[in-house]
Amino acid sequence: MDLSNEDSFRLNVLLANRPQAIRIDESKLIVYGLGPQGEATIRLNPNTRPDQYLRGVKELISGHVLGSPGGYPIYLRRWTRMGQMRDESLEQLLLLGEPEAVVAAVCSPGLTDELARRAWWAMEDAENARRMLGNPAIVAGAMGRILVDYLIDYLPFETESDTITESIRLILQTGLVDADRRDDLWKKAARKQVYLVGFLQAVPDDLPGAGGVAARALPEPIVALAGAGNPCARLLGRVFSSPGQAFLATVATVLSKPPSQDVVTATFDLLRDYFGALRPEGDPDLPLADLIAEAECFATPTSPDSDTARLLGELPEMAPDVAAMRVLSGVGYGLIRAVALDPSVLGSLMRRKLTPVVDPLQARLSILARH
Repeated sequence: MDLSNEDSFRLNVLLANRPQAIRIDESKLIVYGLGPQGEATIRLNPNTRPDQYLRGVKELISGHVLGSPGGYPIYLRRWTRMGQMRDESLEQLLLLGEPEAVVAAVCSPGLTDELARRAWWAMEDAENARRMLGNPAIVAGAMGRILVDYLIDYLPFETESDTITESIRLILQTGLVDADRRDDLWKKAARKQVYLVGFLQAVPDDLPGAGGVAARALPEPIVALAGAGNPCARLLGRVFSSPGQAFLATVATVLSKPPSQDVVTATFDLLRDYFGALRPEGDPDLPLADLIAEAECFATPTSPDSDTARLLGELPEMAPDVAAMRVLSGVGYGLIRAVALDPSVLGSLMRRKLTPVVDPLQARLSILARH
């Protein structure tokens, strides 16, 4: 399709000047180009239906950039979120004016700090910020702090539990947030359990205020076994420490009033990860009764795990703690499936239905937190 002479001329001039990135505002029919000297703007003058005209604009740009007028290639669309783009293609992707092409670039492990700057100009979006903060090279560059600041400012507008927890996790794991902003996020977490999940995922052993939580006394034989590399003893040492006791208290707070099933399942995931040393085989996908019965068999001096058997052979009184850890190491969706809870159920009704699952887990947390 032929573009108007004026638009064709101005677009060709823009492309001849080797822009760093191109963005198209389809609602306002404006093409923006990013260059070393700033931003260029082309207001389009369509001579046919806007959607057809925009397709022609993209064909002109694609023909110049890729040598093909077909726009963003179909095979690239399939690779967009798989990080399979060649590094040398990333600059071209940012010149196509296609949001999916920008996503392909930000998902690439070869993205550089400079290309991240261009991609951010092309498509300022919370999901793109999260993708880029998963790349150590971007976190270490100038864009890292910019993206962290954006996600913090955007948090009040997030509505999905999983994106909120992912943002909090990434913000904290980068190490780019100062103490004041971290403390502010923690204060907000007192009213929003979903924030707490992000803290638990990111810094389970460095939660704010953990230093003020009393540690639980660890018997000397366990200290010796932990020093010798016993996984069960090491886990007990972690749990009994001040950070470990803060972790338990925070998980208990989340489970006391979770807003959604997403928060519950995310909490189960982080519990399995935290206590994973006691269950290296991973999620057993068991209902609660079976999980508890299995844990009781595990936490004995005749345990099938030789390290656990040795510890309980010396200190049989630690069996309730070991059994509690074994239960918590195996929590998963199998617990929710057993109560046949509709995924759409939220709030107080969800919490009532989950009481038969959550109360026994809270009891195991209390066993590990007792002094």
